[in-house]
This record gives sequence, structure tokens and C-alpha cells, in this order.
Amino acid sequence: MDWRKKTQGISLNVNYFLKLLSIQIGWQVALVGIVNLPLLAQESKIPTNTVSDKLDIPEKVIKESPTLQRWLIEVPDVLEDIRHDPSFDTRFRLGFTTFPSNNNAGGINIGIEDIFIGRTGLTLSADYQSAFNGDRNAFGADLDYFLFPLGSYINFAPLVGYRYVQSNDFNTDGLHIGLRLMLALSRTGAGDISLSQSFISPGSETEVGITSLSVGYAVTSKLRLSTDLEWQNSIENNDNRAGINLELLF
Repeated sequence: MDWRKKTQGISLNVNYFLKLLSIQIGWQVALVGIVNLPLLAQESKIPTNTVSDKLDIPEKVIKESPTLQRWLIEVPDVLEDIRHDPSFDTRFRLGFTTFPSNNNAGGINIGIEDIFIGRTGLTLSADYQSAFNGDRNAFGADLDYFLFPLGSYINFAPLVGYRYVQSNDFNTDGLHIGLRLMLALSRTGAGDISLSQSFISPGSETEVGITSLSVGYAVTSKLRLSTDLEWQNSIENNDNRAGINLELLF
């Protein structure tokens, strides 16, 4: 009988302990909830209407930064931007040129290369070349359409435009078409190579073929030195030209 009483006593003690434990846990849960109420209230007061509020960015800073404005609206595709950000710059060219096939006559070479039209692959170029003695003259303007993204290091562009050339007593003008290869050695415009083959009035009796090679290298962030070579073939003459230029980058 004693063992039964002892067993009942142990059961009563266990039940009593469990009741006390459950009451204590209940109070702890209640106290934790009460303590966390102010924190929950503070979290509910955090402004969520704009990203700038969450980041605590002064409104003045946002207004003065177009890049930040764009990022706050939508995070851009940086890789896609790199692909379409031109790997070469617009260049204004001024230099001295010589015409070996015309008794090494000296002259002037002026032009502007690759004016970008929007964010497309279309660029506009124009130039003027003239010998001081009047034996050689040429000028024209072309549209180039680059087939690959402008951020590519290698690019091809068909070109179309108008060109006039004069060599001694021969002259012609008309439609100018061809193909251009662009090798951008640096994405900052520090160096590039341009090679083109084109024709004036193709298929006519006065057709002229022109092969051009230009190499440029930057000496500062906005100034480059370049050299250009040109071979001009027609039914009248086979002419050539070489020049050295200063180029201002835009």
C-alpha cells in the first residue's frame, strides 16, 4: 500500500509542476508580446512609398543626379548598356595631307567622323581635302550603319552618301557606296583602326574606287593623333594620299 501512496504522490507533484510550468510559459509569451509592441509600431511607421525614402536620400541629391533618378525608377541592365555604349567617339579632324601622285603636293584635310544619330547604329561623317596648288580636291558626306552593337570591339558598316573628287583635269561626283571595318582597340576612344572600300558612281564610265585606312591614338582624354592613307583609282588616274591629323574627341 505504501508504494501506491508514493506513486499517487509523485503523480500529483508532476501534475502540479506541469501546471506551474505552463502558467510560467504563458506569462513569458505574453510579456514578450507586450515588450515587442512598440517595435512593431515603429516598423509600421517606416515609409514605404518610395525607394528614396527607404534609402534616406536627400531630395536635392536626387534632382541633381539623372543616373540616380534612373536607378530609383528601375535598375538598368548594365551589361546591355555596355553593349550599346559606343566603343569609339565622335571625332573632329584637322590636319596636313600630301599627295605623292601629284608631285608630293601639300594640302589640308578637315572633317568630322561618326556623329551618332540617337542610340542607333547610324552615324554621319563628312570631310574635305584639298591640295594647295589646286591639283587635287575631294569632299563628301556619308551615312554608316554599324551592323553590330556599338559597344563591340569589331564592327562592320555599309556606307552610302555623296562624294566629289578631282585630280588634275579629271573630276567626277555622285553616289558613294561601300563597306567599312572598324576595330576599336579601346572602349574609351584611346585607339582605333578604320578600313573602308568604296566606289563613286559605281558601274558608270567615271567610276572611282577608293581604299582608305586610318589609325588613331589618344594623347590626352580629348585629343588624338591620327594618320590616314588613301588610294584612289579611276579610268584616268591612280592617285594616292597620306595625312597626319589632330583629332578632338566629343
